[in-house]
Amino acid sequence: EEEEEVAVKNPNLPNYLLGSLSTDFGVQASFLSSQLELHSREEKINQIILLKDVIYKVKTAFNREFDAAYKQKEFEVARVKERNVRIREIILDLELEEVIWQPEFDDCEKPERTLVVENKEITAQRLINPWLKAKTELTVTHEMERWLQTRGPNTRRRALMDMMGGVLEVKKEDILRMVIPQPAFMAKPDALWSEEERKQFKDYEKKVRELNEERDKYRKSLEAEMKKLQNSIQESTQNFDEHLKRLFERRVKAEMVVNQEELKINNLVFSLLLDEEISSREAFLNNYLTRKQEEKNQTSEAIQKAREDLDVYKEHYDNLLAEDKVLDRSFKKEFSEIPSHQVDTLYKLFKRRPRIHKQKMHSDTAGIVPFGERPESGKLNKDAFVQLMKAMDDLDNINNMPEGLDPSVWDHFCVTRRAKVENEQKVKQKAAGLMEMITFLRRRTEDDEKLQQEIEKVLHEQMVLQEEKVRFQLNLTIQVLLKQGQVELENFQLLLEYPDAILINKSIIEDLNSVIRTQGQKKVASMMESKDVHKGIFQIEWEHRKMEMEMEDLNQKAWDIQMLFFSRDRQKYLNEPNYETLIAIQIGIMEQTIAVLEKTHKKNVENCKKLLKKLGRYSNQKDVANYTLSCNLREELVAVSERKDICNAIGSKLTCEKIAKERYENMMQHQKLTKIAKQQAEQISILQAEVERLRMKTFPALVQI
Repeated sequence: EEEEEVAVKNPNLPNYLLGSLSTDFGVQASFLSSQLELHSREEKINQIILLKDVIYKVKTAFNREFDAAYKQKEFEVARVKERNVRIREIILDLELEEVIWQPEFDDCEKPERTLVVENKEITAQRLINPWLKAKTELTVTHEMERWLQTRGPNTRRRALMDMMGGVLEVKKEDILRMVIPQPAFMAKPDALWSEEERKQFKDYEKKVRELNEERDKYRKSLEAEMKKLQNSIQESTQNFDEHLKRLFERRVKAEMVVNQEELKINNLVFSLLLDEEISSREAFLNNYLTRKQEEKNQTSEAIQKAREDLDVYKEHYDNLLAEDKVLDRSFKKEFSEIPSHQVDTLYKLFKRRPRIHKQKMHSDTAGIVPFGERPESGKLNKDAFVQLMKAMDDLDNINNMPEGLDPSVWDHFCVTRRAKVENEQKVKQKAAGLMEMITFLRRRTEDDEKLQQEIEKVLHEQMVLQEEKVRFQLNLTIQVLLKQGQVELENFQLLLEYPDAILINKSIIEDLNSVIRTQGQKKVASMMESKDVHKGIFQIEWEHRKMEMEMEDLNQKAWDIQMLFFSRDRQKYLNEPNYETLIAIQIGIMEQTIAVLEKTHKKNVENCKKLLKKLGRYSNQKDVANYTLSCNLREELVAVSERKDICNAIGSKLTCEKIAKERYENMMQHQKLTKIAKQQAEQISILQAEVERLRMKTFPALVQI
């Protein structure tokens, strides 16, 4: 049932969720599983097989389209060849030199053609045997003789060739090659033609004209037909080129779909390899953990056994050590019967030990387990004990006995000391064994701790591997088709990987955009409101400044009114209630005055005209008198010049003194007149000041209330 639901859901999925454009080629994606549900290994393997089948179907669909295009090209090439046959005939009829375009298949389109050899490709001359050549010539000769015999004399055919050009009916194609023969009399001059010949010449010209018209019509029809054929060829080639262009785009799209499906296959194969690697790593870790746990159990058992042996051995060592201490403490009690100074001497000898050369152990003995058999160590201990006993024999010699000591006491002392030495030797051996056992236990404990750390490390690695496996099973790599402009990221660098990218539904983005748009509209509205408020504030401030300036203007006008000069007319205008009637009366009086003045002016003008006439007459009289006077003046001037010459000759000195005296008198008179003018100017200024003072007294006093 789940598979049926998936099969029902998948066809409705868009291409961007399928991860490819395979549905554009008619491929059914109903059997494909969703990319979000490929968790198990079997599902991924089945998906890979189905994707390979999709690739095969896409390639098959494109191959069908390609085969159809190939057949269409063959059909178009055949049709172009048919039309080129007719175009070639028209070109031959019109005697044109145009090149006919002939489409051909390339060798890459028909690769089997490379194995076929055509005659035009052979450049070498064909080799013919002499006997074959002679046989061919003989056969041709016999065939020609037989053909001539079968034909015989054919007068009808010869007449047809001579009179009708070999045909009974003139075809339309032969119009261009048709020629009307000229009459024989056209070889003679025109003046020698007869009336009949002239009529024949007119008929000849008419036939030639009609033939030329027919030729032109037929030529135009052939040209139109050729152009139509060429246009049809061009149109068909353009249509095929467009179809080929669409096929190329289809091929690019098919390659894109194949690459998309192969990319999905590669992702699935990579996930399978990764899953297999994780599984193999997990199996290896399980085996390694099992082996380490077995080793851990063995080391734990060995440690437990070593601790038990160590406890038993340590108990024996403690017993020997206690016995040794008891022997040391009971020494003075055993020899309490002898004097104290001898006891001290014996105690010193009791503590004295012989010097023994220690033998080195071989290096091979270091790696032997302390609880195993150690033949060399036992032999060495026995040799050391024998040497010690020999040295003790030397110390037990009677010569080493202190003076004044009883031999029986010395013998008892030697036995006690030998027992003490043997006990010390046993304690040393037990201590050495105890140290080896402790070292062995410590090493075993360290090995156990190392194994425990390795086990914990493997367990941690297994946990990490399990988490990674679960993450790879849940965090699937899916392929999504996105249009340009739908990927919204903070960084604008061209990256091929987006590890921190999040795939968000389009509705969420649209909701966020609508919220952002609403908030933006609110922000714009608040900004417009604040703008209007600021604008109102600026307007109020402007009106306030305007009112202040108007107030200043009114104050200035009030001050100007206070300081304004009021004449009598203005005072009369303000004080007189019927000022308009008064003005009207004054206007009437002024009009009467103007009328009287006009009459007087006219009279004066008439008097002036009369006076001008009189003066004109008088001026004429004066001109005459002036003329007479000018004549007299000339005579007087002549007389004056004569007298001046006489005066200059007689008394020039008297004349200079007279001129100087006249100049002096003129200067004195000028100074006197200047003083008088200054005095009069001072008097005028005084009088003007007095007049101004009197005029100011008449001004009204306006006081601001």
